[in-house]
Amino acid sequence: MSISDSDSSSNGDYRNFRQITRDRLLYEMLRSTREKETKTSWKVLIMDKLTVKVMSYACKMSDITEEGVSLVEDINKRRQPMPLMDAIYFLQPTKENVVMFLSDMSGRSPLYKRAFVFFSSPISRELVNQIKNAGTVFPRIGALVEMNLEYFAIDSQGFLTDHERALEDLFGDNAEILQANDAYIYTMAARIATVFASLREFPYVRFRAAKSSLDASTMITYNDLIPTKLAAAVWHYLARYKATIPDFPKIETCELLIVDRSVDLIAPIIHEWTYDAMCHDLLSMDGNKYVQEVPNKTGSISERKEVLLEDHDPIWLELRHSHIADASERLHLKTISFISRNKAAQIHHRSRFVGELSTKDLQKMVQALPQYSEQIDKLSLHVEIAGKINKVIRDLGLKELGQLEQALVFGDVGTKELINFLRTKQDVNPENKLRLLWIYAALYPEKFESEKGEKLMELARLSSDDTTAIYNMRYLRLPERKKISRGFPLKFDVHKKRHAARKERNDEQESWQLARFYPIILDLIEKLTMGCLPENEYHCMNYPSSSVYGTPIRTPPRLSVRTAHGENPQSVRSKLTATWARPRSTDDGYSSDPILGHASGDLRKMGQRIFVFIIGGATRSELRAAHKLSSKLKREIILGSTSLDDPGQFIMKLKKLSTEDISLDDLQI
Repeated sequence: MSISDSDSSSNGDYRNFRQITRDRLLYEMLRSTREKETKTSWKVLIMDKLTVKVMSYACKMSDITEEGVSLVEDINKRRQPMPLMDAIYFLQPTKENVVMFLSDMSGRSPLYKRAFVFFSSPISRELVNQIKNAGTVFPRIGALVEMNLEYFAIDSQGFLTDHERALEDLFGDNAEILQANDAYIYTMAARIATVFASLREFPYVRFRAAKSSLDASTMITYNDLIPTKLAAAVWHYLARYKATIPDFPKIETCELLIVDRSVDLIAPIIHEWTYDAMCHDLLSMDGNKYVQEVPNKTGSISERKEVLLEDHDPIWLELRHSHIADASERLHLKTISFISRNKAAQIHHRSRFVGELSTKDLQKMVQALPQYSEQIDKLSLHVEIAGKINKVIRDLGLKELGQLEQALVFGDVGTKELINFLRTKQDVNPENKLRLLWIYAALYPEKFESEKGEKLMELARLSSDDTTAIYNMRYLRLPERKKISRGFPLKFDVHKKRHAARKERNDEQESWQLARFYPIILDLIEKLTMGCLPENEYHCMNYPSSSVYGTPIRTPPRLSVRTAHGENPQSVRSKLTATWARPRSTDDGYSSDPILGHASGDLRKMGQRIFVFIIGGATRSELRAAHKLSSKLKREIILGSTSLDDPGQFIMKLKKLSTEDISLDDLQI
C-alpha cells in the first residue's frame, strides 16, 4: 500500500462543478472502501472542522448514509470505541490530525477495526513516514490516499477557500508585519490547487500585476503584491500535481485569473436588485437559512420553520438571478396558474371566501393533498419572501436610492445630485448613506483627501465607525502614478466632469429598472475570452511560446470560445463535461428536469473552463455574472473566493481594517 491520488472517474454524463465534487466524495472516497465480495457493512466517518464543511456543502446526510456510513464523528472529540466497525478518516494533513489518528488506531485495543484514510490536500513526507513507522497502526490501514479536495462547493459554479478574514489579514493595517501571512497565502493556494486536481485541469495562471512592476516610480506595497504571491504559490502546487498525479494534464487546458477586491470596490456595496442578492441583503438570513412563520395545525399561532434556499428548491433555482420585480411578477403568475390547475388549491382558495368546505370538497382536497401540500409550501414560501423584500424596498425608499447609486456609477449624475439627496433625504438609514458615500468615494477618491470628504460625511451624519469604513478604502486602493495635483480649491466644483465607473453595455437588453449595474469581472472575463486582456496589467505565470500565438496574453487557438464539433482533444473536458444551465420550467414553477440533472446536447459542447479567483471576498452579483457568461460564451465560468460577502458583512470587515490590535506573538523579530 502506498500514498496514491484519487483518479477522476466519469461515465461521460453531464456533471457540473458541484456534482463532480459530490461524486468524488461519495464514490471515489466513501464507496471505494466497500468490500467487493461482501454486502455493505456500516462504517464510521471521522472528519475535522474543515472537512466536515467540505462534505456538507457538496453532500446531504442521506447521500452519505447510502454509501454505508452509519455515524459521523469529530476527530477532536472523545469517541466511543467500535472495534468491530471500520472507520473512514477524511482529514486535513496536519500534524495534530495525524497524531489523533495514530492514537485512535494504535495499541492492543484500537477504536476501530480498520482505517481508510483520505487527506484533503497533499501530506508532507515527514507525516507519511510517521504513519508508516507506527508499527501497530500501519497493518490496520486499508487505504492511505490524497483526495486533493479542500474547498467549499457553494454553488454549481462557485467555491470558497474558507478564509473569512482575508480582507482584514491581507489588506489591513497590520498586514505587512503579520508573520503568518505567507503561510496564509500558501494555505489559500493549496486549496485553490485542489480544485484543479479534482477537475483534472491545468490552467494558464494569470494575475493582476503589481503596479510597481509597471512603473518604477510607484511605491511597492504589500497589498499590491498579494495576487502575484498567490499566483506563484498556486503555480507551485500545480507543478507538484503535474509531476505526481498520473493523469494530470501536461499542457494547459483552461484559464485561471487571480484578482483581489481592489479590482472592483463598488460591487460589494451597491444595492444589487436580483432576488438572491436582495434576500441576503435585506432579510435577516443566516447564510442560506431563512426563518418562515407558518400557522400551526389549529391555525391560531404561527410557528417558526427554518428553510434552506438552495439548489434542491426548483423555484429558487429559477428565480434567484432574476430582477426582484421580474421574480415577483413570475411568482404571481405561477400562483394563479397553480390554483387554476390544481383542484386542492382551488378548494383551499375558495374556502377562504365561502366558509366551511362540503364533504365532497374535503374528499377532493384529500385526494390531491400530497402533491398540493409540497408545491403550495414552496410557492407560498417564495411569495412570502418576495412580499417582505418589496415591503423593505418601499419602507426604506430604496428605489430612489438605487437610481442615484447607478446614476453615479454610470456618470449620469455627480456631486450636486448627491449633496441634494443627502440634504433632502435625512430619513435614509445610516447604512444606506454609508453605502452611497462609499460608491462616491470609489468614483472620486481625491475628494476624501481633503475637507470635501469630511463635509460630505458631516452632511450625511455618519458615525465615527462609518467614517472609518470610508477612510479605510485607502487599504484597498492600488498605488497610482502621480498625476493628480493636490492644489485643488476647497469649494466643491459641481460643474466638473463626472466620473463613470461603468460604460453602458450595448449588448444588454434589460427591461427592468435598476438592472444596469454589472461587476467589473464580467468585462475582464469577456476580454480574457477574446484574448484582449491588457498584457501589461495581467501577467501570466506560464507564458505560452510566441510560436503558438503572438503575445503572452492572447488566447491560443486551442482556447477559443468554441471548439469544433464540441470536441477538445487537448483537454479532459471530454471526460468531465460540466456546465451550468438554467432549468426548463413548467408553468407552476417546477423544473421539468430533475434538479441538477443532465444537460442538453448543446450544453455538452462547452469550450474550456475559465476560473476567476477574488482575494478578499466575492459578491452575489459576481457569482451571477459567472452563470450569465457561461450561457453567453459557451464556456463554464467558475468563481472562487476567500469568502462570499453580503454588503453588511463587507462593511463590518471594512471597519476592522484599521482597528485590529496585534499581540507580540504576531510580530516577526
